Amino acid sequence: METKFNHDPDVKWHIIDAEGKPLGRVASVVARILQGKCRPDYTPHVFMNDNVVIINASKAILTGRKYSNKIYYSHSPYMGSLREEAYASVIKRKPTFPMEASVKGMLPKTKLGRRMFKALHVYSGSEHVHQAQKPMEVGI
Repeated sequence: METKFNHDPDVKWHIIDAEGKPLGRVASVVARILQGKCRPDYTPHVFMNDNVVIINASKAILTGRKYSNKIYYSHSPYMGSLREEAYASVIKRKPTFPMEASVKGMLPKTKLGRRMFKALHVYSGSEHVHQAQKPMEVGI
């Protein structure tokens, strides 16, 4: 049975600067780290206690014409409740949402995937509150 708080001394913190990098490439690297696939002791059914901090998430780029053509959809079970919003307006309203949504889509759709997603910390600017954890820089 998994305990609520795991005080594993082998917790690793990673920091990624997304400025000027493609959104999907950053998200795929982050998903691999959160799943633990880059560790030698990788086990598919175990959370590896790796945390990732993404800074400058609002400055990640989209290739091609996705900036103007990409649409985010949301809906509820009610008839006619489908809503769509363009990437350009989403990034103004909620600058970290596109990065969070792309990483979440690459994680497993299970309890373990939801636990992995909680280890992701996304910031739209270059300031973050995790300096005490001494995160390691990850190059992309």
